[in-house]
Amino acid sequence: MRIAVFAGDGIGPEVTSEAVRVLQALDLPGLELVEGDVGGAAYRKHGHPLPAETLDIARSAEAVLFGAVGDFDLDHLERHLRPEQAVLGLRKELGLFANLRPARVFKGLEDLTSLRPEVAQTIDLLIVRELNGDVYFGEKGMRTLEDGRRQGWDMMSYAEDEVRRIAHAGFKAAMTRGKKLCSVDKANVLETSQLWRDVMIEVAAEYPEVELSHMYVDNAAMQLVKNPGAFDVVVTGNLFGDILSDQASMCVGSIGLLASASLAEGTFGLYEPIHGSAPDIAGKGIANPMATILSAAMMLRHSFGMEAEAVRIEDAVAATLAAGIKGGDLGGSAGTKEIGDAVLARL
Repeated sequence: MRIAVFAGDGIGPEVTSEAVRVLQALDLPGLELVEGDVGGAAYRKHGHPLPAETLDIARSAEAVLFGAVGDFDLDHLERHLRPEQAVLGLRKELGLFANLRPARVFKGLEDLTSLRPEVAQTIDLLIVRELNGDVYFGEKGMRTLEDGRRQGWDMMSYAEDEVRRIAHAGFKAAMTRGKKLCSVDKANVLETSQLWRDVMIEVAAEYPEVELSHMYVDNAAMQLVKNPGAFDVVVTGNLFGDILSDQASMCVGSIGLLASASLAEGTFGLYEPIHGSAPDIAGKGIANPMATILSAAMMLRHSFGMEAEAVRIEDAVAATLAAGIKGGDLGGSAGTKEIGDAVLARL
């Protein structure tokens, strides 16, 4: 059970260390943790945000537990040397194509969300976002039109095999949850989305137990704040998923509680909190480690098939929050280690 641990920059090392403590407390058979440098920390030490030795560690592991990358002091570097390129490089080199972003409101935190409490308490959904295609990775450029105006352009496209594999990831996730899947697109105006919808319908035939629905992305954005409890699993492309997953994070109250998984074909995955490196509070011991701890739970579930252990972690986090032990992001005063200690005690 070999896990690569890449803590990264800012609060990354602080929150990752608490997640590691939780994993060690479970006394998992054959657990081996191997550390590597990424992001700004790696650039300062090796001259690159994703050194070859770090990539080798990742390839030799069965999963990656990732902290955060980002360092304002390195924003002057050429783009390929900036800390954030570590994440993009790992996605590309490890074939990570499916991003899983769960969102649910923990009991007692309903008043902290951006929604009315009675609406917020219904949220328990999973957004499955395709990571390697769409307009972000299509051809792009700047050009000058005949009349002298500048024009930027980006091409949106998906091949059917790219849609098919993210569809399977979404349907498999739905089979473990409420067996409802909503495919989000813009098929009324985009040919890319029409292909997306056609392939989703084809793949749905292989999962007769899952109820498939379709929704245009603008309506999906509205429904996320109007009736979020209607969603179970949402599957969508890179651009729409980027927007909707961040919207969902604000619906549940704090990004300090949101975990994520980026999966390859098979069981390999990279697991990280969504909150970023937060350099303004790095080293102060006040960062909320719960998103990273919950990311570790996702790792046990998706890469190692340890559902019972994953639930134990999630229940311990929920019990800690129910006891009123909260970080500053949730209006509390508990520090990073104090929160970690509380989760361990309840574990």
